[in-house]
Amino acid sequence: MYLLPNLLTTACLGCGFFAIISAINGDFGRASAAIFLAMIFDGLDGRVARWTRTESVFGKEYDSLADMVAFGVAPALVAYKWGFAAIAEYGTSWARFGWIASFFYVACAALRLARFNARAATVDKRYFEGLPSPSAAGLVSAYVWFSSEWYDLGLLGLVLTFSVCLLAGVMMVSGIPYPSIKQIDWNARMKFFYFVIVPISLALVAAEPPTMLLILFSIYVLLAPVMYVIRRLRRAGNG
Repeated sequence: MYLLPNLLTTACLGCGFFAIISAINGDFGRASAAIFLAMIFDGLDGRVARWTRTESVFGKEYDSLADMVAFGVAPALVAYKWGFAAIAEYGTSWARFGWIASFFYVACAALRLARFNARAATVDKRYFEGLPSPSAAGLVSAYVWFSSEWYDLGLLGLVLTFSVCLLAGVMMVSGIPYPSIKQIDWNARMKFFYFVIVPISLALVAAEPPTMLLILFSIYVLLAPVMYVIRRLRRAGNG
């Protein structure tokens, strides 16, 4: 039983590696899909470990290393090969911004995972401190997948790729609370969400994966900081 959650973690790692290979070969749709598949395996390994009572320090460390590859290195390389490498056509300065943006994302993912491990025992389990690395990877991958299928990159598209990586990186290392699905209070409203909204969302994703994934991850990434600012403004007004 101890082997099962670690096999799922290995599958997550394998998907991240496959995404890197696919990006190198220029297959960006497959690379992005592999990162989303890695998210599924990442969501399963911890749950399986808890269900089978096989949680271990080794499993947690292995999971972090797999996450670093699948949600740190892989999305950055996919974005670099898709957009940042082409930005060199517009001049040396743009090329420099390209690899800096890629590295910035990787560094933020590493910092986010290290902070999560260091504070896991003390944080409020209802929320993540900063954007989770799988969600950041989802935003970057969805953007690349959408872009690779719907339009040719010009300078604007390259700058958007740069901006998406910067946004995802900044949100990962921020202190903005993001809701954790694992700790949701399943009241009547949330049960409606789970049994109605989720199936509809999955059907839309199945019909048009790149477009719907980009919309869903953009909402998740942006809604939390908007709500955070609104709460701060309300507190300031009440004070």
